[in-house]
Amino acid sequence: MIEVSNISFKYPGQKNLVFDNFSLTLEQDNIYGLLGKNGTGKSTLLYLISGLLRPKEGKVLYEGVETRKRKPETLQEIFIVPEEFDLPAMSLNDYVKINRPFYPRFSTQVLEDCLKDFELTTDIKLNALSMGQKKKVFMAFALATNTKVMLMDEPTNGLDIPSKSQFRKVVAQYMSDDRTLIISTHQVHDVESLLDHILILSPQKLLLDASVADIQEKYTFEYRMPGEMDDVIYAEPSLQGNAVIAPRKADSAETQVNLELLFNAVTEGKI
Repeated sequence: MIEVSNISFKYPGQKNLVFDNFSLTLEQDNIYGLLGKNGTGKSTLLYLISGLLRPKEGKVLYEGVETRKRKPETLQEIFIVPEEFDLPAMSLNDYVKINRPFYPRFSTQVLEDCLKDFELTTDIKLNALSMGQKKKVFMAFALATNTKVMLMDEPTNGLDIPSKSQFRKVVAQYMSDDRTLIISTHQVHDVESLLDHILILSPQKLLLDASVADIQEKYTFEYRMPGEMDDVIYAEPSLQGNAVIAPRKADSAETQVNLELLFNAVTEGKI
């Protein structure tokens, strides 16, 4: 669905490339977690995919069409929710009337259902909302567009604990099988239960590109005492004992991926 092919990119006035001959393929019907330290290009990659930034070399293709060309048939299938944004001083109803024509499969029912789950209504004034409420409204609108590709940059920043739970519920409920969602985040525990596929970036390269199913098949994530560390690949101390990653044995049960532990293990070269 999305092909990032041998791209190079740097911002004007900067010496270092953010990406250099970087490639990545993203398939339909997946929720991707895009992880990386600050400055590794997570947000930049989302903007390159959306066509809001253009690579210096290489191509970013959606269904075989370069996103940099910003063709209407491409734009109506890609929606990006940036980390920070402003909404106009108008009612949500007026905002929807202006913007819904750009998205042929826009669903008022999905918008209303999402807002209800977020404990909001459609008759709100956008300029009267808190930052957390604005995020909820914008994410509800994004899901209602029914675009094939959705990009979210740090979607849980600014949300309180109950709202993060609401976010997971809403995304799980309204992401249909023919859609692709890419979530760039530092708040890994907020989204790890949603993800199908993990991408971990380091400067200019991809450290990990693996499905959650493949990770669970290869590794076990658990807590162990000091005398149980013989086959451990990576470990960190915790109040429950040592949080560890170890090879999964053939007869052992599948464990949930500890995304923070996996990230640290990958960035330290243990996996």
